[in-house]
Amino acid sequence: MLRLPQFQVATPTTLAEAVDLLQRNSPGARLISGGTDILPNLKHFLDQPGLLVSLARVAELRRIDRDDRAGRLVLGAGLTLAEIAQHPDVRAYFPSLAKSAGLVAAPTIRNMATLGGNINLDTRCRYVNQTELWRGGIGGGCLKSEGQVCHVVPTGRRCVAAMSSDNVPVLISLGATIHLHGPAGQRALPLADYFHADGLRHTHAAPGEITAAISVPLPTSPRRCDYIKWSVRQSIDFPLVSVALRFDLDADRSDAAITDVSVVAGVLGAKPREVNKLDELVVGRSFADPSVAQIVSEAAYSQCKPLPNVPYDPAYRREMIRVLTRRAIAAMV
Repeated sequence: MLRLPQFQVATPTTLAEAVDLLQRNSPGARLISGGTDILPNLKHFLDQPGLLVSLARVAELRRIDRDDRAGRLVLGAGLTLAEIAQHPDVRAYFPSLAKSAGLVAAPTIRNMATLGGNINLDTRCRYVNQTELWRGGIGGGCLKSEGQVCHVVPTGRRCVAAMSSDNVPVLISLGATIHLHGPAGQRALPLADYFHADGLRHTHAAPGEITAAISVPLPTSPRRCDYIKWSVRQSIDFPLVSVALRFDLDADRSDAAITDVSVVAGVLGAKPREVNKLDELVVGRSFADPSVAQIVSEAAYSQCKPLPNVPYDPAYRREMIRVLTRRAIAAMV
């Protein structure tokens, strides 16, 4: 049995109180919401905070607001993934997000895990997410734990642990914005700009900042979108590769012309990979054109290069990106 380290728990009821607790107890405080990510990591002694600031009683984090004037749906960071997956507005406007939230782990996990927690999911690596005893057996850990070397890229100076969130690639493909509250006030930035390629600190959250909400622009034209992933089992497991896709069309027909496209791959490194230069390749083509699936899947394959940071051979995972992308597009036509 793996035991938790000792810590205290604070239960604020407002976002301002939670920010204040984090600031006053920095750097020894950590946030906890559903606990499905941080508690297993604590059992592995990957962190030993003196205080956990629980967001479970912060009611303002659990709202869903449809803002028709601004043309967006605002999702509170404290909503559970089960609530996201089942909400009628999410299912109507963002079916790929409802799907990705509904594919995380298993029902018991989705009933606890929150949207904010999944967005801020810690990076994972086959050399890190192990017991303290196991890590000591490979030479004292690695850059992300107790060591000084990356076992994935031994000559590298940056941690390449993978960000395995199911929902982040989808939200980036949908043009989502993250809203943060911290000691310096409130700010918002595109979710795509929130992450950077360092597994030790893979977000641009400032000290004491809390993810309050995610806003997603409502579609203004017909759209096809999907999320697809590959994992060892159909439940429980984190994805080994994943792809989120969005195609905006000029009419609500499968043979309509593509007006905009976004494809985002996950579980490559510490941030998702946006497949670029797709506009010049497929915009203007009919979505039903068989060449679209071929062009997009080959672009995803050429630009996405998995590392041996999670189980299974990187070359096979890369091939699965091409296969999954082609399958997803075929299913949408």
